Amino acid sequence: MTFADPIVEQITAALEPHGLVPRGGFVFSAGDGAPDLNHGVPAQSVVLVGHFGSSIWPHFAAWRREHPDSADPLDAWSKEVLTHIAGDVGGQAVFPSDRPYLPFQQWAKRVEGLSASPLGMLIHPEFGLWQAFRGAILFSRPIVFSSIASIDHPCDSCVEKPCLHACPVDAFDGNSFAVDRCRSYLATPEGQPCLDDGCLARLACPVGREHAYVQDQQRFHMAAFAHA
Repeated sequence: MTFADPIVEQITAALEPHGLVPRGGFVFSAGDGAPDLNHGVPAQSVVLVGHFGSSIWPHFAAWRREHPDSADPLDAWSKEVLTHIAGDVGGQAVFPSDRPYLPFQQWAKRVEGLSASPLGMLIHPEFGLWQAFRGAILFSRPIVFSSIASIDHPCDSCVEKPCLHACPVDAFDGNSFAVDRCRSYLATPEGQPCLDDGCLARLACPVGREHAYVQDQQRFHMAAFAHA
């Protein structure tokens, strides 16, 4: 995704010290159900913010050491960083955990042309499953974006689908995720390797394997999921 509006250069520069990047954006049309800004006027455009690989980890880990009692540290860090940056650029930050929930996954598909993997997570053609969206910045004016090029969905050419055969308790079937079965397994001694090293199904995906999260990052996400 490239941007035609110079404000995105300012956003990019502000995000870089935190390991974050603008992932894309679009101007809302009449049928999009644009969310309201704080002053009650519908937003006109949105810039999604996220990361690839472990780019955020050193920055988040340093923040976490200074905030050891945060109940939801990654969400709290994301909100602290993006709320400040959004204010500086005249926008309003919103987050996947905000209620009422905003259609972040649909926005993500729209800005980068991504599709869902058999595990349910969006997959990127270069970074695979090792990427995420941390929030978005809404604007009261149109932010002009260049159109994205169409991309091939990597799962379409993956015949063996190793992600669907790596889970020890078959929690994934390509259509759904057996959350309770996965959590129950993680609570057993047999599930400890998954907690320590990361989700075996996610690690089995060959796409973007070189961008896999560092072990501490994987351990953090698995612990957060196991105790949610």
